[in-house]
Amino acid sequence: MIFCSEGGARTASPLRAERRGSAIAKIVGSNAAQLDKFDTTVNMWVFEEEIGGKKLTEIINTQHENVKYLPGHKLPPNVVAVPDVLKASADADILIFVVPHQFIGKLCDQLKGHIKKEAIGISLIKGVDEGPDGLKLISDIIREQLGIEMSVLMGANIANEVAEEKFCETTIGSKNLAHGQILKELMQSPNFRITVVQEADTVEICGALKNVVAVGAGFCDGLGYGDNTKAAVIRLGLMEMIGFAKLFCKGAVTSATFLESCGVADLITTCYGGRNRKVAEAFAKTGKSIEQLEKEMLNGQKLQGPQTSAELHHILKHKNLVDKFPLFTAVYQICYEGKPASDFITCLQNHPEHL
Repeated sequence: MIFCSEGGARTASPLRAERRGSAIAKIVGSNAAQLDKFDTTVNMWVFEEEIGGKKLTEIINTQHENVKYLPGHKLPPNVVAVPDVLKASADADILIFVVPHQFIGKLCDQLKGHIKKEAIGISLIKGVDEGPDGLKLISDIIREQLGIEMSVLMGANIANEVAEEKFCETTIGSKNLAHGQILKELMQSPNFRITVVQEADTVEICGALKNVVAVGAGFCDGLGYGDNTKAAVIRLGLMEMIGFAKLFCKGAVTSATFLESCGVADLITTCYGGRNRKVAEAFAKTGKSIEQLEKEMLNGQKLQGPQTSAELHHILKHKNLVDKFPLFTAVYQICYEGKPASDFITCLQNHPEHL
Protein backbone atom coordinates (compact mmCIF):
# COMPACT_ATOMS: atom_id res chain seq x y z
CA MET A 1 0.00 0.00 0.00
CA ILE A 2 1.13 3.55 -0.74
CA PHE A 3 0.16 6.59 1.32
CA CYS A 4 0.06 10.07 -0.18
CA SER A 5 -0.65 12.96 2.20
CA GLU A 6 -2.13 16.24 1.06
CA GLY A 7 -4.22 17.48 3.94
CA GLY A 8 -3.48 20.04 6.60
CA ALA A 9 -4.86 22.42 9.18
CA ARG A 10 -6.77 25.29 7.70
CA THR A 11 -5.02 28.10 9.56
CA ALA A 12 -3.37 28.70 6.20
CA SER A 13 -5.10 26.92 3.35
CA PRO A 14 -2.58 24.55 1.72
CA LEU A 15 -4.03 24.87 -1.79
CA ARG A 16 -0.76 24.45 -3.61
CA ALA A 17 0.14 21.36 -1.57
CA GLU A 18 -3.19 19.79 -2.40
CA ARG A 19 -2.75 20.45 -6.11
CA ARG A 20 0.70 18.87 -5.98
CA GLY A 21 -0.61 15.99 -3.88
CA SER A 22 -3.37 15.21 -6.36
CA ALA A 23 -1.04 15.64 -9.34
CA ILE A 24 1.52 13.19 -7.98
CA ALA A 25 -1.25 10.80 -6.86
CA LYS A 26 -2.43 10.69 -10.47
CA ILE A 27 0.97 9.43 -11.62
CA VAL A 28 1.55 7.13 -8.65
CA GLY A 29 -1.91 5.61 -8.98
CA SER A 30 -1.41 4.88 -12.65
CA ASN A 31 1.99 3.27 -12.09
CA ALA A 32 0.87 1.26 -9.05
CA ALA A 33 -1.99 -0.20 -11.07
CA GLN A 34 0.37 -1.35 -13.83
CA LEU A 35 3.56 -2.46 -12.05
CA ASP A 36 3.56 -5.82 -10.30
CA LYS A 37 6.02 -4.84 -7.55
CA PHE A 38 3.60 -2.29 -6.07
CA ASP A 39 0.30 -2.80 -4.27
CA THR A 40 -2.45 -1.34 -6.43
CA THR A 41 -4.08 0.70 -3.63
CA VAL A 42 -2.96 4.30 -3.16
CA ASN A 43 -4.50 5.88 -0.07
CA MET A 44 -4.57 9.66 -0.28
CA TRP A 45 -5.17 11.48 2.99
CA VAL A 46 -7.51 14.41 2.32
CA PHE A 47 -8.59 17.01 4.87
CA GLU A 48 -12.35 16.58 4.90
CA GLU A 49 -14.56 19.47 3.81
CA GLU A 50 -17.92 19.91 2.13
CA ILE A 51 -18.26 20.92 -1.51
CA GLY A 52 -21.81 21.65 -2.64
CA GLY A 53 -23.24 19.74 0.31
CA LYS A 54 -21.09 16.63 -0.31
CA LYS A 55 -17.94 15.43 1.40
CA LEU A 56 -14.82 16.02 -0.68
CA THR A 57 -13.58 12.48 -0.07
CA GLU A 58 -16.88 11.03 -1.33
CA ILE A 59 -16.68 13.17 -4.47
CA ILE A 60 -13.10 12.02 -5.13
CA ASN A 61 -13.98 8.36 -4.58
CA THR A 62 -17.07 8.42 -6.79
CA GLN A 63 -16.12 10.95 -9.48
CA HIS A 64 -12.35 10.26 -9.27
CA GLU A 65 -11.59 13.96 -9.35
CA ASN A 66 -10.42 16.46 -6.76
CA VAL A 67 -13.00 19.00 -7.87
CA LYS A 68 -11.78 21.74 -5.53
CA TYR A 69 -8.01 21.58 -5.80
CA LEU A 70 -7.32 19.92 -9.16
CA PRO A 71 -10.54 20.23 -11.20
CA GLY A 72 -10.70 18.79 -14.68
CA HIS A 73 -8.19 16.00 -14.04
CA LYS A 74 -9.33 12.45 -13.44
CA LEU A 75 -7.55 10.39 -10.80
CA PRO A 76 -7.10 6.64 -11.30
CA PRO A 77 -9.84 4.63 -9.51
CA ASN A 78 -7.22 2.93 -7.29
CA VAL A 79 -6.46 6.31 -5.64
CA VAL A 80 -8.69 6.29 -2.56
CA ALA A 81 -9.35 9.49 -0.60
CA VAL A 82 -9.31 8.85 3.16
CA PRO A 83 -10.15 11.59 5.72
CA ASP A 84 -8.49 9.84 8.68
CA VAL A 85 -4.69 10.12 8.51
CA LEU A 86 -4.10 6.98 10.62
CA LYS A 87 -6.40 4.85 8.49
CA ALA A 88 -4.87 6.31 5.33
CA SER A 89 -1.32 5.42 6.40
CA ALA A 90 -2.02 2.04 8.04
CA ASP A 91 0.17 -0.73 6.52
CA ALA A 92 1.70 1.66 3.97
CA ASP A 93 5.14 0.66 2.66
CA ILE A 94 5.80 4.01 0.96
CA LEU A 95 4.76 7.37 2.38
CA ILE A 96 4.66 10.47 0.16
CA PHE A 97 4.53 13.75 2.07
CA VAL A 98 2.94 16.78 0.38
CA VAL A 99 1.82 19.33 2.98
CA PRO A 100 2.85 22.94 3.70
CA HIS A 101 6.06 22.80 5.74
CA GLN A 102 4.55 24.57 8.75
CA PHE A 103 2.19 21.61 9.27
CA ILE A 104 4.70 18.76 9.13
CA GLY A 105 5.36 18.66 12.88
CA LYS A 106 1.69 18.22 13.70
CA LEU A 107 1.31 15.54 11.02
CA CYS A 108 4.29 13.58 12.35
CA ASP A 109 2.89 13.79 15.88
CA GLN A 110 -0.26 12.08 14.60
CA LEU A 111 1.62 9.39 12.67
CA LYS A 112 4.25 8.57 15.31
CA GLY A 113 3.98 4.96 16.42
CA HIS A 114 1.35 4.13 13.81
CA ILE A 115 3.39 3.36 10.68
CA LYS A 116 5.55 0.45 9.58
CA LYS A 117 9.13 0.67 10.85
CA GLU A 118 10.43 -0.58 7.50
CA ALA A 119 8.42 1.96 5.48
CA ILE A 120 10.28 4.46 3.33
CA GLY A 121 9.22 8.06 2.80
CA ILE A 122 9.68 10.81 0.26
CA SER A 123 9.02 14.51 0.83
CA LEU A 124 7.80 16.95 -1.82
CA ILE A 125 7.70 19.74 0.77
CA LYS A 126 9.59 22.92 -0.10
CA GLY A 127 10.83 24.80 2.94
CA VAL A 128 13.27 24.70 5.85
CA ASP A 129 12.92 25.07 9.58
CA GLU A 130 15.13 26.49 12.30
CA GLY A 131 16.47 23.99 14.79
CA PRO A 132 18.54 24.51 17.96
CA ASP A 133 21.76 24.11 15.97
CA GLY A 134 20.67 26.09 12.92
CA LEU A 135 19.16 24.69 9.74
CA LYS A 136 16.59 21.91 10.02
CA LEU A 137 15.49 20.16 6.84
CA ILE A 138 11.89 18.97 6.58
CA SER A 139 13.06 15.47 5.68
CA ASP A 140 15.16 15.43 8.86
CA ILE A 141 12.12 16.35 10.94
CA ILE A 142 10.15 13.46 9.43
CA ARG A 143 13.07 11.05 9.78
CA GLU A 144 13.68 11.91 13.41
CA GLN A 145 10.04 11.85 14.46
CA LEU A 146 8.94 8.75 12.55
CA GLY A 147 12.19 6.78 12.41
CA ILE A 148 11.96 6.04 8.69
CA GLU A 149 14.41 6.57 5.86
CA MET A 150 13.60 9.65 3.78
CA SER A 151 14.21 10.83 0.23
CA VAL A 152 13.12 14.10 -1.38
CA LEU A 153 11.67 15.14 -4.73
CA MET A 154 12.23 18.68 -6.02
CA GLY A 155 12.14 20.21 -9.49
CA ALA A 156 10.47 22.47 -12.02
CA ASN A 157 7.08 20.81 -11.58
CA ILE A 158 4.10 23.19 -11.64
CA ALA A 159 1.21 20.99 -10.47
CA ASN A 160 -1.31 21.88 -13.18
CA GLU A 161 1.24 21.18 -15.91
CA VAL A 162 2.14 17.84 -14.32
CA ALA A 163 -1.54 16.91 -14.18
CA GLU A 164 -1.97 17.98 -17.81
CA GLU A 165 0.90 15.63 -18.67
CA LYS A 166 3.03 18.38 -20.17
CA PHE A 167 6.64 17.25 -20.30
CA CYS A 168 8.82 18.16 -17.33
CA GLU A 169 11.77 16.90 -15.32
CA THR A 170 12.34 16.46 -11.61
CA THR A 171 15.01 15.26 -9.20
CA ILE A 172 14.91 12.66 -6.45
CA GLY A 173 17.56 13.10 -3.79
CA SER A 174 18.16 9.82 -1.97
CA LYS A 175 21.14 8.83 0.13
CA ASN A 176 20.06 5.23 -0.47
CA LEU A 177 20.19 4.86 -4.25
CA ALA A 178 18.30 1.55 -4.15
CA HIS A 179 15.36 3.31 -2.49
CA GLY A 180 15.75 6.18 -4.93
CA GLN A 181 15.35 3.79 -7.86
CA ILE A 182 12.21 2.24 -6.32
CA LEU A 183 10.70 5.70 -5.91
CA LYS A 184 11.71 6.64 -9.44
CA GLU A 185 9.95 3.58 -10.82
CA LEU A 186 6.83 4.43 -8.82
CA MET A 187 6.73 8.12 -9.77
CA GLN A 188 8.19 8.41 -13.28
CA SER A 189 6.05 8.64 -16.42
CA PRO A 190 6.82 9.41 -20.07
CA ASN A 191 6.19 13.12 -19.40
CA PHE A 192 7.51 13.25 -15.81
CA ARG A 193 11.16 12.26 -16.07
CA ILE A 194 13.24 11.69 -12.96
CA THR A 195 16.96 11.78 -12.20
CA VAL A 196 18.17 10.25 -8.92
CA VAL A 197 21.13 11.81 -7.11
CA GLN A 198 22.67 11.09 -3.72
CA GLU A 199 23.01 14.70 -2.55
CA ALA A 200 19.59 14.69 -0.93
CA ASP A 201 20.29 17.63 1.38
CA THR A 202 21.35 19.82 -1.54
CA VAL A 203 18.27 18.83 -3.52
CA GLU A 204 16.02 19.78 -0.61
CA ILE A 205 17.75 23.10 0.06
CA CYS A 206 17.36 24.06 -3.61
CA GLY A 207 13.62 23.51 -3.34
CA ALA A 208 13.37 25.88 -0.39
CA LEU A 209 15.76 28.66 -1.37
CA LYS A 210 14.52 29.19 -4.92
CA ASN A 211 11.30 30.68 -3.51
CA VAL A 212 13.31 33.44 -1.78
CA VAL A 213 15.07 34.29 -5.04
CA ALA A 214 11.71 34.35 -6.84
CA VAL A 215 10.48 37.03 -4.42
CA GLY A 216 13.45 39.16 -5.44
CA ALA A 217 12.66 38.56 -9.11
CA GLY A 218 9.10 39.75 -8.44
CA PHE A 219 10.38 42.94 -6.82
CA CYS A 220 12.34 43.69 -10.00
CA ASP A 221 9.27 43.06 -12.17
CA GLY A 222 7.21 45.39 -10.00
CA LEU A 223 9.87 48.09 -10.27
CA GLY A 224 9.83 47.88 -14.07
CA TYR A 225 13.18 46.23 -14.67
CA GLY A 226 13.66 43.83 -17.56
CA ASP A 227 14.96 40.39 -18.39
CA ASN A 228 18.61 41.40 -18.01
CA THR A 229 17.92 42.30 -14.39
CA LYS A 230 16.02 39.09 -13.81
CA ALA A 231 18.91 37.10 -15.27
CA ALA A 232 21.20 38.80 -12.74
CA VAL A 233 18.78 37.94 -9.92
CA ILE A 234 18.78 34.29 -11.02
CA ARG A 235 22.57 34.14 -11.26
CA LEU A 236 23.26 35.90 -7.97
CA GLY A 237 20.49 33.94 -6.26
CA LEU A 238 22.00 30.70 -7.54
CA MET A 239 25.39 31.73 -6.18
CA GLU A 240 23.88 32.33 -2.74
CA MET A 241 22.03 29.01 -2.92
CA ILE A 242 25.31 27.23 -3.64
CA GLY A 243 27.10 29.13 -0.88
CA PHE A 244 24.37 28.33 1.64
CA ALA A 245 24.34 24.65 0.71
CA LYS A 246 28.12 24.39 1.12
CA LEU A 247 27.88 25.88 4.60
CA PHE A 248 24.90 23.93 5.91
CA CYS A 249 24.60 20.63 4.01
CA LYS A 250 25.96 17.44 5.48
CA GLY A 251 28.36 15.73 3.12
CA ALA A 252 29.60 16.77 -0.29
CA VAL A 253 28.00 19.57 -2.30
CA THR A 254 28.81 19.50 -6.02
CA SER A 255 27.86 21.89 -8.80
CA ALA A 256 26.36 19.00 -10.78
CA THR A 257 23.33 18.83 -8.47
CA PHE A 258 22.56 22.51 -9.12
CA LEU A 259 22.39 21.68 -12.84
CA GLU A 260 19.61 19.17 -12.19
CA SER A 261 15.92 20.09 -12.35
CA CYS A 262 15.91 20.79 -8.60
CA GLY A 263 18.48 23.53 -9.11
CA VAL A 264 18.71 25.94 -12.00
CA ALA A 265 15.59 24.66 -13.80
CA ASP A 266 13.30 25.10 -10.79
CA LEU A 267 14.90 28.46 -10.07
CA ILE A 268 14.21 29.74 -13.59
CA THR A 269 10.60 28.60 -13.75
CA THR A 270 9.86 30.03 -10.30
CA CYS A 271 11.43 33.40 -11.14
CA TYR A 272 9.34 33.71 -14.32
CA GLY A 273 6.09 32.24 -13.01
CA GLY A 274 4.60 31.17 -9.73
CA ARG A 275 2.91 33.00 -6.92
CA ASN A 276 6.03 34.14 -5.05
CA ARG A 277 7.09 36.19 -8.05
CA LYS A 278 3.54 37.35 -8.75
CA VAL A 279 2.78 38.60 -5.24
CA ALA A 280 6.22 40.22 -4.88
CA GLU A 281 5.58 42.13 -8.12
CA ALA A 282 2.28 43.43 -6.69
CA PHE A 283 4.07 44.30 -3.43
CA ALA A 284 6.54 46.52 -5.28
CA LYS A 285 3.82 48.12 -7.41
CA THR A 286 1.17 48.77 -4.76
CA GLY A 287 3.03 49.17 -1.50
CA LYS A 288 0.55 46.83 0.19
CA SER A 289 1.85 44.40 2.78
CA ILE A 290 2.58 40.78 1.97
CA GLU A 291 -0.20 39.74 4.35
CA GLN A 292 -2.75 41.97 2.57
CA LEU A 293 -1.74 40.65 -0.84
CA GLU A 294 -1.98 37.07 0.39
CA LYS A 295 -5.57 37.77 1.36
CA GLU A 296 -6.39 39.53 -1.92
CA MET A 297 -4.50 37.33 -4.38
CA LEU A 298 -4.23 33.93 -2.67
CA ASN A 299 -7.37 33.68 -0.55
CA GLY A 300 -5.23 33.85 2.57
CA GLN A 301 -2.69 31.20 1.57
CA LYS A 302 0.82 31.86 2.83
CA LEU A 303 3.72 32.42 0.47
CA GLN A 304 6.71 30.16 1.06
CA GLY A 305 9.32 32.72 -0.09
CA PRO A 306 8.90 35.38 2.62
CA GLN A 307 8.52 32.75 5.35
CA THR A 308 11.67 30.97 4.20
CA SER A 309 13.58 34.27 4.07
CA ALA A 310 12.67 34.86 7.73
CA GLU A 311 13.83 31.38 8.71
CA LEU A 312 17.08 31.87 6.77
CA HIS A 313 17.67 35.24 8.39
CA HIS A 314 17.35 33.80 11.89
CA ILE A 315 19.78 31.01 11.01
CA LEU A 316 22.30 33.35 9.35
CA LYS A 317 22.07 35.89 12.17
CA HIS A 318 22.73 33.16 14.72
CA LYS A 319 25.83 32.12 12.74
CA ASN A 320 26.98 35.75 12.09
CA LEU A 321 26.71 35.14 8.33
CA VAL A 322 24.10 37.73 7.31
CA ASP A 323 26.58 39.79 5.28
CA LYS A 324 27.55 36.74 3.22
CA PHE A 325 24.03 36.46 1.76
CA PRO A 326 22.90 39.98 0.76
CA LEU A 327 20.16 38.88 -1.65
CA PHE A 328 18.48 36.63 0.91
CA THR A 329 18.88 39.37 3.51
CA ALA A 330 17.40 42.06 1.25
CA VAL A 331 14.28 39.94 0.63
CA TYR A 332 13.83 39.49 4.37
CA GLN A 333 14.34 43.19 5.17
CA ILE A 334 11.91 44.33 2.47
CA CYS A 335 9.24 41.81 3.49
CA TYR A 336 9.52 42.23 7.26
CA GLU A 337 11.52 45.32 8.22
CA GLY A 338 9.90 47.98 6.09
CA LYS A 339 12.77 48.54 3.66
CA PRO A 340 11.57 49.83 0.27
CA ALA A 341 11.51 47.37 -2.63
CA SER A 342 13.92 49.68 -4.50
CA ASP A 343 16.60 48.62 -1.99
CA PHE A 344 16.69 45.30 -3.78
CA ILE A 345 18.29 46.95 -6.80
CA THR A 346 20.89 48.53 -4.54
CA CYS A 347 21.60 45.04 -3.22
CA LEU A 348 22.21 43.79 -6.75
CA GLN A 349 24.43 46.74 -7.64
CA ASN A 350 26.63 46.20 -4.57
CA HIS A 351 26.58 42.42 -4.44
CA PRO A 352 29.99 41.02 -3.39
CA GLU A 353 30.02 38.76 -6.46
CA HIS A 354 30.90 41.91 -8.44
CA LEU A 355 33.90 42.80 -6.28
